[in-house]
Amino acid sequence: MLVVRHAVVGPFAANAWLAACDRTGEAVVVDPGGDVARVLALADPGGYRVVRIFCTHGHIDHVAGAAETRRKTGAPLALHAADLPWLEALPRQAEMFGFDPVEVPVVDASPVDGETFRLGACEAKVLHTPGHSLGSACLLFPEEKIVFTGDTLFAGSVGRTDLPGGDFDALFQSIQTKLFALPDEVRFLPGHGPGGTIGEERASNPFVGQNPRRGRFV
Repeated sequence: MLVVRHAVVGPFAANAWLAACDRTGEAVVVDPGGDVARVLALADPGGYRVVRIFCTHGHIDHVAGAAETRRKTGAPLALHAADLPWLEALPRQAEMFGFDPVEVPVVDASPVDGETFRLGACEAKVLHTPGHSLGSACLLFPEEKIVFTGDTLFAGSVGRTDLPGGDFDALFQSIQTKLFALPDEVRFLPGHGPGGTIGEERASNPFVGQNPRRGRFV
């Protein structure tokens, strides 16, 4: 079974996730956007070991704590190669969005669409979902029917596309072909706010659901 916990971190109230295999104790941290001590404390009940770090994209609210998390855990950090320029621009991101100075993390792996890895007894699959950013990616646990969507898909909304590399048409295609291709009962866990099920969003999401409309989104 996959144990999932989260903390809301940073000035943009981003979700930082911990997902752990309850059989082996291996865990992955998804989007360590800050407050690293609180994020790593999620592993304490059960004594889970962080063996991987996965960033869904390179925006500062999802990677601000990545360097510290990597240093404290020794776990390798994964980010899609198309978002590496966002990491290089972290000092400018911090200045632009009012963050304290942020350390640029070392990236150990650049996963590609369809790549899989084992987290103990659980298998995870990377879904490249460009649109919010060029390198946005989701992390799917097929057997557990859980997908971490970063800022690609939210409950009742979708990620903004007005930052460099954003493209609404690409976002629409990513959600339709990658996320909405998943079974209805799959739970999605986003980068901000509450989650939900793929079936609910496919039916009712106002931007990418059955009756989509263009307009303002977060």
